[in-house]
Amino acid sequence: MRILITAGPTREAIDPVRFLSNRSSGKMGYALARVAVRREHVVTLISGPVALRPPAKVSFVAVITADEMLAAVKRHLSRCDALIMAAAVADWRPCRVRAQKIKKTTGPHVLRLESTPDILKTVRSKKGRRVFIGFAAETERMLSGARRKLAEKGLDLIVANDVSRSDAGFEVDTNQVALMEASGEVRVLPLMTKIKVAARILDWLEARAG
Repeated sequence: MRILITAGPTREAIDPVRFLSNRSSGKMGYALARVAVRREHVVTLISGPVALRPPAKVSFVAVITADEMLAAVKRHLSRCDALIMAAAVADWRPCRVRAQKIKKTTGPHVLRLESTPDILKTVRSKKGRRVFIGFAAETERMLSGARRKLAEKGLDLIVANDVSRSDAGFEVDTNQVALMEASGEVRVLPLMTKIKVAARILDWLEARAG
């Protein structure tokens, strides 16, 4: 298959030296790319800023902002059979990016924010027969949050995980996830390495593609 994978965080500038982002390390998305290449799929990896080396044999696209990631997904989606949206896109960005560094002063500062584009919702109309897989990083009511996102974004599968755990989610090599299908079926996996989680997700995708 031709698989498009997104990974890592995005960064939204406040001024030339500061930005809004999140704790995503990109390890889950990169594990997916690595496993997919081992299985001889053709992989395009769109990645936000991370401290990881892209796996060999992937077509690599580096981005920084949510807008850049959206543009890259739009550019490559038509040539892919499946999209795995493992990136943790920053949800908000400043309404105004300052041209110069904001000086440190006494007293409170107000930073006005606006929403970044929801990439999966934006490209939902282009889905066609492609398989769409998303992720739900939750800190409470994991399954209900994942179920809502599954429906809102028109996904075939959502991978839910509790990122408040110290041994799963952001910045670690292990993860404990639940695979929730559009049919409503939920499969809760035990704690395992992200490479093994990636293998289980690819198992599902390959079985779905038949």
